[in-house]
Amino acid sequence: MVMTEVKISGFGGQGVILSAHILGKAASIYDGRQATMTQAFGPEARGSSCSAQVILSDEIIRYPYVKNPKVLVSMSQEAYTRFSPDVAKGGMVLVDEDLVQLGEGKTHFNVYSIPATRYAEELGRKLVLNIVMFGFFTAMTGCIKKESALESVLDSVPKGTEELNTNAFNKGYDHGMRLREENPELSKPKKKAAKKKKKAASRK
Repeated sequence: MVMTEVKISGFGGQGVILSAHILGKAASIYDGRQATMTQAFGPEARGSSCSAQVILSDEIIRYPYVKNPKVLVSMSQEAYTRFSPDVAKGGMVLVDEDLVQLGEGKTHFNVYSIPATRYAEELGRKLVLNIVMFGFFTAMTGCIKKESALESVLDSVPKGTEELNTNAFNKGYDHGMRLREENPELSKPKKKAAKKKKKAASRK
């Protein structure tokens, strides 16, 4: 079973929950996969730590909670500090480099960053930070199709903001694709998985 466990984190007001909703919709409605989502807020909704957990799978998901996410998206320092220790060994952490400073010690996961806040400000609306990060996530993980992801974005944002959010998504996606070109190892696990599937099929 192919399953991806994701935690999206930040603080209230950044669109963390909306990002998780868009991801789940992209996978379940537009990619035809299974998806679950749970969310958690701190004591105050806006300005406090919040997170959302999304599980994507090709089969029925029997338990909706994520203990050790394979992918962590962090849009605040507090979120990174709080949730990064739980990331699965060899997992991926995606951060906004304008909001998260990494420690100097070794980590058990791989970190990739994007100047998401600056990109959002260049587009004229800092509020689209989460869509920039979602585009970055889409490119870096490859767990949902680009077309499905963008269609889900456009179906979820307020009317009249489609062009702005498309530009924000593409800004993040393009940054992620450049990073993938600079880090060929990002594609290796998928190739190995594909080979295993072919061998299993040939045995049948």
